[in-house]
Amino acid sequence: MANYQLVVYGASSFVGQLLTRYLFQRHGINNGLTWAIAGRSQEKLQTLRESLGADASTLPIILADADDEKALRKLCKQTGVVASTVGPYVLYGSTLVKVCAETGTDYCDLAGEPHWIAQMIQEHSAAAQKSGARIVPSSGFDSVPSDVGVYYLQQQTLKRFGQPGQRVKLRVKAMRGGASGGTVASMLETVRESVGNPALRRLLNNPYAFFTSDSSGLPRQPNPQFASYDQDAQKWMAPFIMAVINTKVVHRSNELSGFSYGRDFVYDEAMLTRGGIGGRAAAMAIAAGLAAFTAAIALKPSRALLERFVLPKPGEGPTPAQQKAGFYDLRFFASTPAGDKLQVKVTGDRDPGYGSTCKILGEVAQCLALDVNRSERPGGFWTPSTLGGEKLIARLQEHAGLTFSVVE
Repeated sequence: MANYQLVVYGASSFVGQLLTRYLFQRHGINNGLTWAIAGRSQEKLQTLRESLGADASTLPIILADADDEKALRKLCKQTGVVASTVGPYVLYGSTLVKVCAETGTDYCDLAGEPHWIAQMIQEHSAAAQKSGARIVPSSGFDSVPSDVGVYYLQQQTLKRFGQPGQRVKLRVKAMRGGASGGTVASMLETVRESVGNPALRRLLNNPYAFFTSDSSGLPRQPNPQFASYDQDAQKWMAPFIMAVINTKVVHRSNELSGFSYGRDFVYDEAMLTRGGIGGRAAAMAIAAGLAAFTAAIALKPSRALLERFVLPKPGEGPTPAQQKAGFYDLRFFASTPAGDKLQVKVTGDRDPGYGSTCKILGEVAQCLALDVNRSERPGGFWTPSTLGGEKLIARLQEHAGLTFSVVE
């Protein structure tokens, strides 16, 4: 019998601290959840525990370095679930996934690194299926609102029209929030690896990169790269930087659910601006700015300058006030083969990358620990929606500040 239902690994990282505070506010030490914090630095973990106040003085601490397989195995033997915040995962996350898959320990993380996730699925799916470990990458803002939002949309479409949406679009209507050094570090590491690596660039551009079955014959997917007009939203739109990971997770959910969205399912994501000439200008500016930023971080000299003078360092991120002032409003549009249309919205009450992400990851971890048994979801690599479904939606709405609703 494990000592804990959940361990937060990388608890002293920027998002790890937010997740720890969220779980402590929700449960204290043992009020409905037995849990612990873990990482490589005793000093940093103790400082985090002390910052929670006297009531947290007995919160257990586990020491384990990210590349110390023996220590990680010892950690996994003590818990049912590990929630990991130690990005860039391609640098610090692989050993923990391997150990969880082999020991039967459930796992979730905040990974937005498609090449790493594809590698983990390929290397460790068989072990996870054998041991019973449920592995759920991308359990933060990327990609829970997208993945669970499409799931919710399709459930509503089936109820109303008797068939799923064949053409589905996510459009970011509004968003406010800052970036942390950890997220920037993950992005930079992905770009570093893709420079001079055509195979990796093909993977990043492949919406079916997380498939474990044959994806040949499935439809070519749109990938908005420039300013264009969206007839459903009646606004101009620009590329959305998170689409590269979110679209892969959504298509993986379709595969895992036995193609419940259909084998002809088509999906893309973009950011909305406005209608008219002003909206077109704004969309063009966003598209050009994103292209320029991508080009700058692809070149070593300009990347070094950005890292030194512009981008946040690991451990840095938005202030509590900025997190509280943040929000997002996502719109999902579905069209069925019969021509029926439906729109739903998903909103979050904190900045997407940190205030909301920590709550989302906390609820996915608790869904693994408390809600979904292995007879329902056996071992293997899952997505948030295929793991939790309606149970996860209920958690996100009750505790994590998200809303899911139909736009009439």
